[in-house]
Amino acid sequence: MTERWDYRKAGLDLEKYEETLAHIASLLKRTQDPLRVLPPPFPPRRGGKGSSGFAALFDLDPRAWLFRRRYKHPVLVACTDGVGSKLKVASMCQRFDTVGIDLVAMSVNDLICTGGEPLLFLDYLAMPRDDPQWTATLVQGISDGCREAECSLVGGETAILPDVYQPDDFDMAGFAVGVVERDRIIDGRYICSGDAIIGLASSGPHSNGYTLIRKIVFEAARLTVDDEVPQCQSRVGDLLLTPTKIYVRPIRQLIAHYPVKKRVLRGLAHITGGGIVDNLARILPPNCRAVIHRGSWPVPEVFLWLQRLGNITDAEMFRVFNMGIGFIVVCAPAFAHSIINQLKKMDIQAWNIGIIQEGDTANVDIV
Repeated sequence: MTERWDYRKAGLDLEKYEETLAHIASLLKRTQDPLRVLPPPFPPRRGGKGSSGFAALFDLDPRAWLFRRRYKHPVLVACTDGVGSKLKVASMCQRFDTVGIDLVAMSVNDLICTGGEPLLFLDYLAMPRDDPQWTATLVQGISDGCREAECSLVGGETAILPDVYQPDDFDMAGFAVGVVERDRIIDGRYICSGDAIIGLASSGPHSNGYTLIRKIVFEAARLTVDDEVPQCQSRVGDLLLTPTKIYVRPIRQLIAHYPVKKRVLRGLAHITGGGIVDNLARILPPNCRAVIHRGSWPVPEVFLWLQRLGNITDAEMFRVFNMGIGFIVVCAPAFAHSIINQLKKMDIQAWNIGIIQEGDTANVDIV
């Protein structure tokens, strides 16, 4: 007789999937502006799955006047990113409460480089099995990140792929949408010689360079996630899972504080893979170069530890890691001190780390 098959036997339990949805519904709701995110038309069905159709609905002008007063020519901003192989460290630690924050940070920190305001976020989780608690822990981090970024988590997708992922493997992707007034877009075009370069402190490697980190820490040095790193006063796993700093609030406050017409804020750069050199170059006009002064900010101990552990050259460190600078503001020089003071009031460490000079190409030199 032919063997009888069903979805559960193939690797996906639909009843457990309903349980997963019930676990995460409240994590989405806590991020949502009830005036902007339209509720489902019908009550949730068994298991908590709402009848909200096939996509989320977000009202751009819920108060019928606020949006139109603030935006005369609104431009949508959209971006997507993932967490990368930092997820491998999370699996090694069996700790999944912080990588959701990383996921949100990687997209919203890119989005605000336009001067935009994050509005909504969606996630995609790919997992080898349906595990309601595992999923809820991941989404808890995403929810926390969205609250920090002041955007609504409006939905997502959980793909159960037992034939694609090993038992402890998983992947995450995030998608952010925001808005910016067209004549207030910050894209680097007003950067000019003499402008100051302000560096905002990172919380560590953020979500970049983890392929190299894992090779030198776990393969070359043969450390475990439970080993102590005395100079960092932390265990390896905790140190490497420090979540990416979200810069939305401080950058949005700077934008609100300085008049747009004065063009005080000339350029914004999220320092991710490629370090200061590659990411700052992305916003430089072709007739400008940036000179970054080493020693103008304290490099966090985690990077010095990694460099010693892997015998990594200075050039490679600055090419792979943020080296303690997670975000950069290029500004009119007369306002540099004021901006640093404003950031200090928001508990953000910042330093004047360089200057814009005339140049034939948009190069970034670290001297």
